[in-house]
Amino acid sequence: MPGEDSGAVDGGVGPTPILDWDHPLVRSLAERVTPFRDGDPVTTLRTAHELVASAVRPVYAVDDMQPISRTLSRGRGSCSQRMAVLEGLARAHGIATRVRGIVVDGRFWYPRFRQVPFLVPARVLLAWPEFRVAREWVPVGEIFGTLSEMEASGGSGFSNAGGETLFDAVARTAVDWDGLTCSPGVPSPCDLSATVLTDLGRFPSRDELFARHGQTLCGPLTTLADPFLSRWAPPAVTSR
Repeated sequence: MPGEDSGAVDGGVGPTPILDWDHPLVRSLAERVTPFRDGDPVTTLRTAHELVASAVRPVYAVDDMQPISRTLSRGRGSCSQRMAVLEGLARAHGIATRVRGIVVDGRFWYPRFRQVPFLVPARVLLAWPEFRVAREWVPVGEIFGTLSEMEASGGSGFSNAGGETLFDAVARTAVDWDGLTCSPGVPSPCDLSATVLTDLGRFPSRDELFARHGQTLCGPLTTLADPFLSRWAPPAVTSR
């Protein structure tokens, strides 16, 4: 069942089982964002992103339903888990969040697993956060600038190879799931629309997205794989 049309989904600011921002660990990190707010939600989001990037090192964890307090206690997390922490910090500061459900072709992740591509599922469900700013919903890929601005500043796009992750890439370049950075007859290196298999629409929270569509890996596989993958870091950031 797809999510509702984008205009019909309000999102929210309350804690959820995944976005447990009322936990002391999350509140403590949220307090580090407060001095930089200045009443500007965009500054809040950018500062929160920088804090998450430094506080949670990237690994290939697979439990998308892990509470953000658990991610912070571990000090490591997948792209999805780090984005969830960012959502939690936003909600802690009264910025409503929701997610877009995007099913991405598993081959998009092959560059990260060249030796073991068989480990990558054929379809990967991605929860792409959006934030309510000045009565508009801003995707996580545009909190540092519009897609056109980000394309101009980091036009090489995101290759999904090496140490850079999707979470880190949004601060540098356009991450375009819809082909919006393309001009007629002119492809864009930032265009990832060819990797999108299904757009599931918007959901009030990542909890609801995963409740309705499940995680990429089923429960037993997540239980088996996460202890190993949650300690496996991208090569360029192994020493972080």
